[in-house]
Amino acid sequence: MTELPLYQVDAFASRPFRGNPAAVMPLTDWLDDGLLQSLALENNLSETAFLVREPEGSDADFHIRWFTPGIEVPLCGHATLASAWVIFNRLDWPNDTVRFRSLSGPLGVSRKADGWLELDFPNLPYAPIPTPEIIRRSVPDAPEQALLINNDANHMIVLENEAAVRALNPDLRALKALERGGLIVTAPGDDCDFVSRYFCPADGIDEDPVTGSIHSVLTPYWAERLGKTRLVARQLSARGGELRCELHGDRVHIAGQAVPYLTGTVQLA
Repeated sequence: MTELPLYQVDAFASRPFRGNPAAVMPLTDWLDDGLLQSLALENNLSETAFLVREPEGSDADFHIRWFTPGIEVPLCGHATLASAWVIFNRLDWPNDTVRFRSLSGPLGVSRKADGWLELDFPNLPYAPIPTPEIIRRSVPDAPEQALLINNDANHMIVLENEAAVRALNPDLRALKALERGGLIVTAPGDDCDFVSRYFCPADGIDEDPVTGSIHSVLTPYWAERLGKTRLVARQLSARGGELRCELHGDRVHIAGQAVPYLTGTVQLA
């Protein structure tokens, strides 16, 4: 019988049942990819993060990989935040920073004095394109122009105001046919700098509660549009979450809180 530790953490949340739940599974060595995928499917959360300690003297402290119930993804913010919480609070980590090796390059998380955890993520470039017909079928009132985020395989549309983002009810069956990732929907916020929602049914996630990685493109977009580098953001899912974002050239800092929900053991025969 093989036993593996399992932690479930609500990321971008200040109390349980808010933010975005992620599973975190520290491993001593990498398991077969098929088994990792099966574990993520069994956990049945939007992402499971797997961690393996890097050798002493490496440029990173841990190698991190993220799996949805259906696929491995190149970048995930909330599961990285949850992983850092586990490292800081359950693995006796002596430092206030932790470095990750990932499919999206080097990532970092710092523990701030107020208890918030700050992700150090890449600034993802975007380019304007005509809004794809699939998005128009899913969101009939979509603007004529969308943004394509090549590095993250997502599209983004910008609506007029927060109320339009809150009221949005996209046709998820139509959106599932989108060949590239998911759809970010954003607008100026009423009492914050900007709001967003994220839909990714093709990856098995109808609507993600709070998505750290999309703020790697939302932050530079709104920083340019609003003429400021420090921004407060909210994701308007049913669970909801608040993020503090800051643009640093080719990097984006994305901060949030995290609270533990579950600690357990997975038993494999």
